[in-house]
Amino acid sequence: MSSPNGINRDILFDFDRNARIGLPESVFCQGKPVEALVALMRKFARGSGHPILFTRLAPDIFRSLPQDVQDGVDYHASSRTAWGDTLPRRAGVGRVAVVSAGTSDGGVAWEAGRTLTYLGIEHSMFEDCGVAGLWRLTERLSEINRHDVVIAVAGMDAALASVLGGLTAKPLLAVPTSVGYGVVNRGESALNSMLASCAPGVSVFNVDNGYGAACAAARIVGLICR
Repeated sequence: MSSPNGINRDILFDFDRNARIGLPESVFCQGKPVEALVALMRKFARGSGHPILFTRLAPDIFRSLPQDVQDGVDYHASSRTAWGDTLPRRAGVGRVAVVSAGTSDGGVAWEAGRTLTYLGIEHSMFEDCGVAGLWRLTERLSEINRHDVVIAVAGMDAALASVLGGLTAKPLLAVPTSVGYGVVNRGESALNSMLASCAPGVSVFNVDNGYGAACAAARIVGLICR
């Protein structure tokens, strides 16, 4: 059943959230009926006046949507994110470095990066910085440290978080990924490794939650760069 604005009554948007906490509501697409996604993406297409971020929108689901829906949004397959419009760019407000251990972690890293773009926050992507080839990280460390917040994304043993935790004084947000063989147990090993890190002050997020880390970075940037 639809409401007067054309959205299913069961989907109640919190349009005041951005005013309260500085972060607008997003749409978690995984598990939602295709019909609901079509209605939402038509409602919040380009020019709607309500920037909404769609997360966990799988490529096969996106390709199954009507062509007008696909054409109405900016979609990024690796990160599984889409939007019609973004929030205004926050000029002069902090920068975030998104550092991933390997290209296999790219989906989660890019979810973080795309979320930051959507939120209007400047960021840089530093991919393939895994500590198995430590020089790949140390060569980029001075540039990473020129940012105000660092997001570290890593699977397998997730050693990147501990190493970066000992090399940067910036707020460090660690995101374990589900990348790896057998014993990694869909990211639980990476999560436990980050939680057990000896580097002090590292904040750890749920497995594959690049979106959550980006939102936390936005909160930090909003406080330290007023």
